[in-house]
Amino acid sequence: MVMSDGTNDAIGKEAGAEPRNGERRRGIDRVIMLLEALLRHRAPMRVGDIAKMIGAPRSTTYEIVNSLLDAEMLENVGGEGYVYFGRAMHLFGWAYSHHNAHYRRIIETLDKLAAETGETVQLCGLRGNKYVVLDCRDSPGPFRISSDVGVEVPIPWTASGRLLLGHMNEQELRDFIPSGDYKLPDGRIIAPAEFFADVALAHRQGFSETTALADRFTWCMAAPIRDGHGVIKRTLCLVLPVDTPEPRRDELLALLRERARGLSLAGG
Repeated sequence: MVMSDGTNDAIGKEAGAEPRNGERRRGIDRVIMLLEALLRHRAPMRVGDIAKMIGAPRSTTYEIVNSLLDAEMLENVGGEGYVYFGRAMHLFGWAYSHHNAHYRRIIETLDKLAAETGETVQLCGLRGNKYVVLDCRDSPGPFRISSDVGVEVPIPWTASGRLLLGHMNEQELRDFIPSGDYKLPDGRIIAPAEFFADVALAHRQGFSETTALADRFTWCMAAPIRDGHGVIKRTLCLVLPVDTPEPRRDELLALLRERARGLSLAGG
């Protein structure tokens, strides 16, 4: 019989021992949750507040923050104890945008379309079951319509959402959209059946338009950008004053659809 003297257990508990796979996974998850928390908050936060937001022990959160500070992924900002994204995050974003040829083309199109039309131009997509503006060029006009990049918005409030969900059937839509997301900021309710019909229409016609949903002052139009498999993962959008004359809207929609087709990697 081989007797254990506990040596193996002791080795596993030594200071330099590698964490088990489950522990490592939880650590990675908490790093991701921390970065997501800062992105959602959109402003510097105290480490203690981050710990509460992600449901992690303060000691663990401080360890993660210190590691990210050392890597310049976070930096100390403002008052004592506040942290936010650091310059390394800028470098990651720069690398993505400058070494992704398709994204560079999208950025060039945003710039050009905004200059040509004088309107607010957006690149939009989904994060989970919410809509986000991924990039934006604001209108320079006197009636300035702007959007916050990265802020998550209920999908039924948007023209883009109706295109981005075109691959889903009605039951999938019911399961995907939280019931509370049909309520607009002013208290109006979008009937789910009406939204499902809008999604089907957008899928058939290849574009979507909405008016006075998220606010009562804007007319939104969206055209699909398809990936190499023909899937719509991004949209190109224009946000106009709600009183824009119909001939002007028709002209802008035709231009928007043309530019979106030029960005698509596959037909559809």
